[in-house]
Amino acid sequence: MRNFELPFIPERTAKPRNSGLTMMMDKGLSLREVENFIEASGHLTDVAKFGFGTAFVSKDLEAKLKLYRENDIRPYFGGTLFEAFYARGMFEDYLRLLDKYNMDLAEISDGSVIIPHDEKCELIARMAKDRTVLSEVGSKDSGIIISPAKWIKMMSTELEAGSWKVIAEGRESGNVGVFRPNGTAHTYLINKIIAKVKPEDILWEAPQKNQQVWFIKLFGANVNLGNIAPNEMIPLECLRLGLRGDTFFENLPADYEERLKQVQDEDE
Repeated sequence: MRNFELPFIPERTAKPRNSGLTMMMDKGLSLREVENFIEASGHLTDVAKFGFGTAFVSKDLEAKLKLYRENDIRPYFGGTLFEAFYARGMFEDYLRLLDKYNMDLAEISDGSVIIPHDEKCELIARMAKDRTVLSEVGSKDSGIIISPAKWIKMMSTELEAGSWKVIAEGRESGNVGVFRPNGTAHTYLINKIIAKVKPEDILWEAPQKNQQVWFIKLFGANVNLGNIAPNEMIPLECLRLGLRGDTFFENLPADYEERLKQVQDEDE
């Protein structure tokens, strides 16, 4: 939705889309807050993740799921909930839970527990027979270092197993996985990954503004971004479109900044 015309605004893919996805992280919104969120930002939201294990304790869960679906937003339960079931030997129970709530989108992750990668790919393949699968790569423990080669192998094999997108771990804090402890992007790692894995197949968890800016400058307006706070959806869309200072000149003509400076100098 655009309320008026403005030149040099990048084209955005339209929902339902395969690239340019924005994943909102629901960490316990009330039913009324979901209604308000949808009114303000539903048109910008592709998927809504019930963060970590919040689906277990959230009130009005079925009503919230219904609201998201009615407004073309695909909800899913966070990977930590899957891991909680897996760690208890309850994978079959988790599948029944997904069926109970009619979840057509599901996440498989191993950020908190160790799952042999061959087994993880088997779980992805099995789950992908009945629903769309997101699989997450990267540990939630900053002390666990994964080599670029291993990142690439895991992402590639999980996509081959049936994942729709692979999620690059960043947590809701944005200081692990593809980010350094201070929140800056792990540039060497990311460059290695995108040399082998198509960027449109990756959903980058990027909760911090500086991280979102970095990915938009690297990939453009239609990069897949996730773990976005509900109140940051419109600010993020403005970043994508070059309507905030951080990305203001990304889509203007190459010589525009120089011409603007010349005009300012003439005025002085």
